[in-house]
Amino acid sequence: MSNINACQFLADTVSTTLGPRGMDKLIHHGMDRITISNDGATIMKLLDVAHPAAALLVDIAKSQDAEIGDGTTSVVLIAVELMKMAKPFIEEGVHPQTVIQNYRLACQLCQQYINEMAYSVADKSDAERTDLLVKVAQTAMNSKLIASHREQFARMAVEAVQSLDEDLREDMIGIKQVTGGAMEESELIKGVAFKKSFSYAGFEQQPKRIPNPKICLLNLELELKNENSKAEVRITNPEQYQSIVDAEWSIIFTKLEKIVATGANVILSRLAIGDLATQYFADRNIFCAGRVTQEDLNRASKATGAQIQTSVNDITPSALGTCGLFEEKQVGAERYNFFTDCPQAKTASIILRGGASQFIEEAERSLHDAIMVVRRSVKNKAVVAGAGAIEMELSKRLREHSLTIAGKGQLIISAFAQALEVIPRQLSQNAGFDATDILDQLRQKHFTGFRWAGVDITNEGVCDAFERCIWEPSNMKRNALNAATEACCLILGIDETIKAPQSEQAPAPPRGGMGGMRGMMPGMRGGRGGMAPRGRR
Repeated sequence: MSNINACQFLADTVSTTLGPRGMDKLIHHGMDRITISNDGATIMKLLDVAHPAAALLVDIAKSQDAEIGDGTTSVVLIAVELMKMAKPFIEEGVHPQTVIQNYRLACQLCQQYINEMAYSVADKSDAERTDLLVKVAQTAMNSKLIASHREQFARMAVEAVQSLDEDLREDMIGIKQVTGGAMEESELIKGVAFKKSFSYAGFEQQPKRIPNPKICLLNLELELKNENSKAEVRITNPEQYQSIVDAEWSIIFTKLEKIVATGANVILSRLAIGDLATQYFADRNIFCAGRVTQEDLNRASKATGAQIQTSVNDITPSALGTCGLFEEKQVGAERYNFFTDCPQAKTASIILRGGASQFIEEAERSLHDAIMVVRRSVKNKAVVAGAGAIEMELSKRLREHSLTIAGKGQLIISAFAQALEVIPRQLSQNAGFDATDILDQLRQKHFTGFRWAGVDITNEGVCDAFERCIWEPSNMKRNALNAATEACCLILGIDETIKAPQSEQAPAPPRGGMGGMRGMMPGMRGGRGGMAPRGRR
């Protein structure tokens, strides 16, 4: 019971963030670090949850965020509501294993019902599929801080995902934050864009716009190294010292000459490119940038076809990449390098603009959720209606199924069905509606065969969520129900919490003297006739 009560307290914290009218949480952590968010996973991560059972809810929110990207608040609410509905059975003496067994049966039935009801888009044309994905992304953004710009950002998310290859790797979409400007100034780059790295002397003499460049990607340093080792070199005349100095310069110049010989006119390196190399490249009308992050270097490789080199020896023309245009532009207060019109652009970059840094950070989290949802929709190719419609339909079907079962299972599955109503109820409460009235209307609509009836946030009532284009990926609902049921069953299966005692190390005996003898005497830990150590009498 204490475990369930702890989880209930945690659910009360995030429940008000659900839905388009959900509220945000301002979380103050650290000295001056502030996060404003209504994303369930973000809030759960930042909360300092000490209770071991409640920590399970943090884990399922993280797993939902990693697997699907959205539905993190829903999964916590459903899990806690399932525990809440199980409390009366436990109090009346029903064995927890009976509840767990029937809960798992109900979850399996829900999976089957979702598969039956899911609307497949596999046979749709590309234009229809794109339109559907945009609506799915808009639904994911309805409850976010950038809901007023959801049309612009939903299309950005869809175009970014569609520019990826069949693996749909999330790290191939780079999201960059630039403080200043309006949200409408955010843009999608079908290619690579990253902030100008630290630059040495001679950087301003380099070209800032190169059509059809040849791009060389490196993972090595191009600068003179100061030898700080304790090696000792003995020389007999000054000319030998000069030969050592000349060798250092010869090594760096040989590297630079080999790079120039490849014909590349854009050089990017993950490690530093020093002032000597920067000026050397500037004199030959070549652009270079060092200390480029590994993530940006990988995306540049994917977009331009260049291969990352760890040596300057034998760089073949096939190892170089190209794009339609390279340019360096001012974005807000920052300088950015753009690689656009890439021949095999399997990557994309999104530059987010806005006022406060907290606002841009929340916009990035919202966009990340939308991108993840679109990725899952592209892979899964099936959607269901949101706005609480799918939960109410599952609840209705489970109630009908429970009437075919005799014994305790009938009541337990009926309780599972009632727990699913927490989503439309919370949506109504967060919008300021009468939740009881809305739920009564929804039950009546679903029992008369109106499958996609959901909460109408705009007009305070019931609407056809499918016609309103409130769509969500079917695998998001399946994953949420699975994770919530497993977390609930895990906590219900705990009958006692035991704190493992920590092993206490005996203090080391003092060296020499009587104390040392006393430490070696038998029976020193007390007992009959034993001698207690000093300080413990």
